[in-house]
Amino acid sequence: MKYILVLLAVFGIVVSSLALREHYREAGDSPCSINAHWDCGIVNHSPYAMLAGIPVAALGIGGYLLMVVLAWRRAYRALLAIALVSLAFSLYLAHIEKDVLGVWCVYCVISLGDISLITLLSLGATITGWRKPQVTAT
Repeated sequence: MKYILVLLAVFGIVVSSLALREHYREAGDSPCSINAHWDCGIVNHSPYAMLAGIPVAALGIGGYLLMVVLAWRRAYRALLAIALVSLAFSLYLAHIEKDVLGVWCVYCVISLGDISLITLLSLGATITGWRKPQVTAT
């Protein structure tokens, strides 16, 4: 379970890095401008792309880095707590995209899927008490 969660968190870092690149890219030059409903540039240049002066994508990178550390250490309860907060924030941002901006960001939707998987898997690991198999001497 440890390695799956680490890989999912690293994937989240990659996706968040792509969104951060989009945040700093010149407006109108977005490679993921698919149509009127899918445009990462519009989303990442909106006022909702910043929180306390920090790009949301940079916060995502930091959150996923923390998740890598927690997954690596098998701190599944702490990982679950961070994942739940992150999932709630991602759902809030999805609401902003759908109901306020009317435009979706491909990277944000992928990140929402990623954090959803991390949350479910860390919940499962927490409930089952997933641990590294113990070697016993006979």
